[in-house]
Amino acid sequence: MHVLSTNIGNLTQITWKGKELHTGIFKYPTNSALLLEKETVANDSIADRKVHGGIDKACYLFSTKHYPYWEKRYPNLDWDWGMFGENLSVSEMDETQIRIGDIYKIGSAIVQISQPREPCFKLGIRFGTQQILKDFIDYGYSGMYVRVLEEGEVSPEDKLILIKPSDNILTVYQFFQLLYAQKKDKKLIKLAIENMALPENKRVRLKKYL
Repeated sequence: MHVLSTNIGNLTQITWKGKELHTGIFKYPTNSALLLEKETVANDSIADRKVHGGIDKACYLFSTKHYPYWEKRYPNLDWDWGMFGENLSVSEMDETQIRIGDIYKIGSAIVQISQPREPCFKLGIRFGTQQILKDFIDYGYSGMYVRVLEEGEVSPEDKLILIKPSDNILTVYQFFQLLYAQKKDKKLIKLAIENMALPENKRVRLKKYL
């Protein structure tokens, strides 16, 4: 796995249900290094810090292996890296193999996989249709947020080097499936609750299903 593109965006004004809002979902390639800070990517724009940014969502990664699927499904869009609002477009990143809690070195930064991305209406704004939310959930490959353990710079072509695998075997893909499953697998719930790398609010919310 290596970084194919580093992406950031400016705040963009949108209209949603009659209200004027801003979003940072429109990210585009920079062709330069990004500084990963503890709660955000330097010089990137975040409109709503209640749901983006922060310790557990400091940087968003999305796999470039999924782009061909989406380009075929939405062929009329102007495709480029950053289309899903990701800061890092990463080659061959596989959510079925990466565990919540895995620790990677990317460039000079050290990061930990914290959670999958849960799509919101702003992804629909980027795609021009809210249908993308259902399609995204059904497809099941969500990309992932990381927390930044050590701040550092990440450049295009930097490799993702696994330096400490999680002792908990819950993968990003499994947890994403668990979030949206009507009938939740209790074995996966137990794994999630025991995984200290997951944000506490996610673990607390799942306890009611046991």
